[in-house]
Amino acid sequence: MKLTLLLWLALPLPAATFYVTVSGLGGEPEYETRFAGLATEAHKLVTGTPDAKAFLHSGILATKAKIRESFTQIATDAGPDDNLVVLLIGHGTFDGTDYKINLPGPDLSGVELAALLDRVKAKKQLVVNTTSASGASVASLQRPNRVVIAATKSGTERNATVFARFWVEALRDAGADADKNETVMALEAFRYADQKTVQYYERGKRIATEHAVLEDTGQGEAVRNPAPDNGHGLVASRTPLLRLGAAQKSAADPAKQQLLSKRDDVEQRIDQLKYNKAAMPAAEYRKQLQVLLVELAKVQKEIDQ
Repeated sequence: MKLTLLLWLALPLPAATFYVTVSGLGGEPEYETRFAGLATEAHKLVTGTPDAKAFLHSGILATKAKIRESFTQIATDAGPDDNLVVLLIGHGTFDGTDYKINLPGPDLSGVELAALLDRVKAKKQLVVNTTSASGASVASLQRPNRVVIAATKSGTERNATVFARFWVEALRDAGADADKNETVMALEAFRYADQKTVQYYERGKRIATEHAVLEDTGQGEAVRNPAPDNGHGLVASRTPLLRLGAAQKSAADPAKQQLLSKRDDVEQRIDQLKYNKAAMPAAEYRKQLQVLLVELAKVQKEIDQ
């Protein structure tokens, strides 16, 4: 009994994920309701996951001061192994120099948000800006190991976006988990929401007024289609958004935590190998991939037991 207790205490604590969801001003009742509804749904979905620490700022409470208070708390509580996910919903503006999300009282700029993020020790950070003109925020927010997703490719796409709706849908649709490992990664959610957005405009025979982009290299331009050939997507493929189903229970079980970490490590090595494929002999690539796939299968079998 004592040995079991000691072994349990020796296990690393599960990494916490800090979620900050902000719903800004809508300007009109329709948008106010839509933005607040999406933010509330997103908040409820992520608070149902193990080790989630969620903050919601919506309506008149979505002020710059309140948002700063949350980040001050997170900067105190979050460690390097924890995760940070920030979701912005609402109207954004870009005057040619500064991006801002519209809030009650003073607006919050991309530069100011970046400063708040920089104070948080969590190494894995994801910022999902679904506002209009959100593409203009990427340059301010990008940092090494930080994934930045924007609903628009630039600050000139100023219409209200539908990407926000489909991003929230990715939080509750198991279809967003493309590799079926019961963990939705940032890259999976991006591809899901982007595809749904494209289909929305195609079905309605509308001209698309938004084009989602992703940047996770810490430098350069965001891209529409992250892939090995443009160097984007690797960090996003390693950044968890939330766990689903049985993976939630496993994440809450200290005895399973080490196995989940091991599986994450193997999957990251597989992703890295795929990004190095072009520079490797084909036979060597297949050999290394086979070894990793066998290792992954063994770990998954232990998790499922």
